[in-house]
Amino acid sequence: MSRLSVIAFSEAFRTFWKDLAQDLTVATDVLDAADAAVPASATVALVWAAGGAERDAMQWLETHRVPSGLPVLVVGTDPGRRTAMQLVARGASDYFALPEDLEIFRNAVAAALKGGRGEAPAAPGSGPSPFADIVGDSPAIRQALARAAQLLPHRNARVLIIGETGTGKELFARAIHAGGPRGATPFVAVNCSAFPEHLIESELFGHERGAFTDAHAAKPGLFEVADGGTLFLDEIGELPLGLQAKLLRVLEDGQIRRVGGTKPRSVDVRILAASDDQLQDRVHAGGFRKDLFFRLSAITIRLPALRERGDDVVLLAQSLLRRLAAEHGLPVPLLTAEVRQRLQRHAWPGNVRELKNALERALLLAPPGELSAAELLPATDGQRDGGALPFPAPLCAITTAAARATVQICGGNRKESARRLRISPKRLRRLLAANAGTGSLLEETVEAPFAM
Repeated sequence: MSRLSVIAFSEAFRTFWKDLAQDLTVATDVLDAADAAVPASATVALVWAAGGAERDAMQWLETHRVPSGLPVLVVGTDPGRRTAMQLVARGASDYFALPEDLEIFRNAVAAALKGGRGEAPAAPGSGPSPFADIVGDSPAIRQALARAAQLLPHRNARVLIIGETGTGKELFARAIHAGGPRGATPFVAVNCSAFPEHLIESELFGHERGAFTDAHAAKPGLFEVADGGTLFLDEIGELPLGLQAKLLRVLEDGQIRRVGGTKPRSVDVRILAASDDQLQDRVHAGGFRKDLFFRLSAITIRLPALRERGDDVVLLAQSLLRRLAAEHGLPVPLLTAEVRQRLQRHAWPGNVRELKNALERALLLAPPGELSAAELLPATDGQRDGGALPFPAPLCAITTAAARATVQICGGNRKESARRLRISPKRLRRLLAANAGTGSLLEETVEAPFAM
């Protein structure tokens, strides 16, 4: 059982902890502040300095030994950035000012008791969890983790992972592969929207020498490269209809045929696929085969958007900052109350990918050991340049301006922008590149403004 050691400088702790303990399964040792050390059996050390005892907590951290690697959470009432920095400099893992940080503190304690991240438990004796890199403790992400964990023993189970861009679909796919019977075999990822239509078939199925003009030698496709392992097909909805039929054939009989070849080749490949929420709409519109959709979606895992994950954004920010700081050779900065508020207020349309980019920018543009709140989110929604659409104006100009404004709102994430506009990424690229005054764009927009 997890064990929490508490160094309490305030009697208010006992009343507070009685309520918090109802949510957590944890044994608690309340220590006298004069005790020499935190027991080695402790999972988390909590220094309770709420009530104006922050300086006492600083002195305790300077004079008492804490087991190496043990999370030390300090709770006070001073929201000042200087207090937080001084505590962290003396060895605290994090500082929480009540009452503003109450919910964040609750989640941080729960995450620390689970080992610092909300991960699905590994089977007894199986070693580290394959989901160890997936950080979060919200009900939505834990539900997705639990569902994924159930699939680990099944070698051939096909899974469709649904989620917005940047929610971690490939991370989940890699974890499902790594934690299952195929974990020691190849994991090959391919983005179906990254290749022109005339090249994707050759990439997936390979080609024989002379199959087309530049085919100077035979080349195996990604199905052959992944033989024995897992092929992850990201953006599966962008796969051309003709190739969807070939993929269905592979799922049915386990055989492929190279472009320009006549001999079928057997492959043992597990398919994991990913798409956004619009895949079923593509089925209804005739852009994606219904039979293939049913084949791929027998088991579906839906990943929540970051805006649906509550305080996970703070846990993710802490984890990403540790990684980014190590990558750039910088000290890990403290998440101040201002930064936490900005993190929680923003909708994060680009999800975890946008969060990582924002944190890296704020980290690199601040003094070492700090995080620039101003650079984290330089412009708030509704205060971005060019926020007003031109009107009255030709329809083509309005359409182009709307596309550009949406890209700005989405932090430059074109895939998410296309999803919000309900158009394909290719159409979005044409809109952004087009001259707003051209008649051809006007005609195209009027005829099919929401074509997929």
